[in-house]
Amino acid sequence: MKRHATAVWKGTLREGGGVLDVQSGAFAGLPYTHKGRFIDEEGRSGTNPEELIAAAHSACFAMQLSAYLTENGTPADSLAVTANVELIPGTGITGSALVLEGKVPGIDPARFTELAQKAKAECPVSRALGAIKVSLEARLV
Repeated sequence: MKRHATAVWKGTLREGGGVLDVQSGAFAGLPYTHKGRFIDEEGRSGTNPEELIAAAHSACFAMQLSAYLTENGTPADSLAVTANVELIPGTGITGSALVLEGKVPGIDPARFTELAQKAKAECPVSRALGAIKVSLEARLV
C-alpha cells in the first residue's frame, strides 16, 4: 500500500508560501508558510509539517489501540488522542507526546495502560518516528 501527498512551494522561505494536496482529496490547496510553522503559535496561518505529523501519529495510535482493545474483548466506546509534536528551531523535531483519554467498558486500568503502551510502540507512525522521543499519558474516563 502506498499513499502520496504533494507540496508546491513558491518564493523565499520567509516570504513565500506553499500548498499541500493529498491523494484522498481530504484537503487540496491547503496553505502552509514560514509564519505558520515558526511564528504563529495559535496555528491560524495554515498548516505545517509538525501539525501533519501530529495528525498522522494520533490517528495511527488510536487505530492500533482500537485493534488491541478489540482483540482483548474490550472494544472502546471512544478513544480521544492528542499528539503534541515539538519542533525546536535549529535542532529539529524532538518529540511526540501522546495524550489519551479512553472510554473502554470492562477493562481494568492496568490492562488499559499495558495495551496503550503496546500500541505506542507498535503503531507504524510511532515506528517511523523512531529518531525522536515518543511519550504517552493515558487515562480511562
